[in-house]
Amino acid sequence: MMRTFVSFFITLLMLTRIASAQEGQVWVQIEAQPNLAAAQDRIRDYSAALEDINGFAMQGGWYAVALGPYSRTDAEQVLNVLRSEGKIPRDSYIAFSRAYGQQFWPVGGSTVAAVTPSVTSGATDTAAPQPEAVAVPAEPQLPDETKAEARRSESLLSKEEKMELQRMLQWAGFYNSAIDGAFGRGTRGSMAAWQQAYGHEETGILTTGQRAELLGQYNAVLEGLDIQLVRDATAGIEMMLPLGVVAFNKYEAPYAHFDASGAVPQARALLISQPGDQKTLFGLYDIMQTLEIVPLEGKRERRKDSFLLTGSNSQIVSHTQVALKDGEIKGFTLIWPAGDEERRSRLLGQMQESFARLDGVMSPAAGSNEEQRIDLLSGLQIRKPRLARSGFYVDGAGTVLTSIDAVGSCSRITLDDGVEAQVIGTDAALGLAALIPTQPLAPAQVAELQRAVPRLQSDVAVSGYSYGGVLGAPTLTFGTLADLTGLSGEEELTRLALATLPGDTGGPVFDAGGAVMGMLLPRNAGGKQLPQDVSFAVDAAAIEGFLSTLDIAATATDVLSTMAPEDLTTKASGLTVLVNCWD
Repeated sequence: MMRTFVSFFITLLMLTRIASAQEGQVWVQIEAQPNLAAAQDRIRDYSAALEDINGFAMQGGWYAVALGPYSRTDAEQVLNVLRSEGKIPRDSYIAFSRAYGQQFWPVGGSTVAAVTPSVTSGATDTAAPQPEAVAVPAEPQLPDETKAEARRSESLLSKEEKMELQRMLQWAGFYNSAIDGAFGRGTRGSMAAWQQAYGHEETGILTTGQRAELLGQYNAVLEGLDIQLVRDATAGIEMMLPLGVVAFNKYEAPYAHFDASGAVPQARALLISQPGDQKTLFGLYDIMQTLEIVPLEGKRERRKDSFLLTGSNSQIVSHTQVALKDGEIKGFTLIWPAGDEERRSRLLGQMQESFARLDGVMSPAAGSNEEQRIDLLSGLQIRKPRLARSGFYVDGAGTVLTSIDAVGSCSRITLDDGVEAQVIGTDAALGLAALIPTQPLAPAQVAELQRAVPRLQSDVAVSGYSYGGVLGAPTLTFGTLADLTGLSGEEELTRLALATLPGDTGGPVFDAGGAVMGMLLPRNAGGKQLPQDVSFAVDAAAIEGFLSTLDIAATATDVLSTMAPEDLTTKASGLTVLVNCWD
């Protein structure tokens, strides 16, 4: 009895050590090939110069060529030495046993068993349950089939599955006809061509295993993204997310933030969830368009119970889709680097297909809201213009006069609350630009240009968005008229004794009676840095002449009068315009 117990204990100890050794062993992966034949050929090539060569099947239909097994320390030394000697590719790396499935080299080898990892997304926010990855069982090995069996298994495919197979063959470069789900001569020929290219019998009918191999090739572009099904109970959303490149960070209602965590630094995803009605949905639609993550160039589509926003610039491509159902607004945003369109579109397709609503919706109070800044909304950066300057209305059609530096190199120009405008004329010598809104406007006030010559040392005021629109209304800056010409005697300029900010540039200069006697110029005009209390303006006569070349008849006066400061403030608010220049 004692001998039996000791024998059992020794056996258990040996099994424990073997399991421990397998858990700690690592590999040096040097290549991955899209099919078994190619992987075997590469292994034969490497075998002439390298020892410890192995081959494993991987998820997605790829086959790994690896050296090992080693301890972590030995693996790092092997990796460094063989890289430096040029015997293995520079992008070789250390891999763990759990990345591999069935071993196919050496023939009959069984160094590692496949392990399915369990992954959960981490976070520091303990106020709400964290989103978690849902384990998906590994697909079983698919047996090969006879031609008759392949035909029977093919007959069970739905039309959509047949269309998807045609899309994969088209992607692989073997099919160039219509994606219609009908397997005619063209589709059969493309299947046979694919079979020939990858070492299979040319039957023109793909077996179940061959379809899986083609799918693996098709999905190879997604390698490294670690796309997993994530269930977020707080947001009430379940969908596939690329956990290899993004990780859950925080909740800031109505968003669950998944920020970049890997090899794609510009990748981000948002789960969107909030209670509300159509008014709430439309408000979210408007708000989303103010965010930097939704570039200006793209599709804008709003329906009664959903919306779609896409945008792109030189850095990112963004896709947002949201829908209202039973008082719950749910959706998602994917942000991806520009220039990686195949991988982005394939990932987006999986996210769209897997999106599902769960019970519950994110509370409006969700999130810590630790960082409070005027340019942040629920943890997201609000889009800001490249340049913000001032201008003023010069006629009842909403024509705006501003400084030429406010409109140079702009991809888009907006007035006040986002009304787009176009440049209709400029005068580089005077520094003037005229804008016309793309939609009708009815200005509350229109400039009245002063034709009379004002007195030196008389009171003046500049109206402008000194702080780039942060305050939401123009600011009046008071001073005096210092000279009727520029420093070099320029007759079209006046010199002002007052201190202004860059945002004031392009704003109207009022005399004491509220007539416009000029437009404020940039302080650094001509490359000169002026004293703090010195500014210059283009006078009213030059402005009137410029407008006449555009067939704009300006309102004018030759009466010098006075106006109460509060009345001047009211007039300036209705006359002055915020001019934004966007990249």
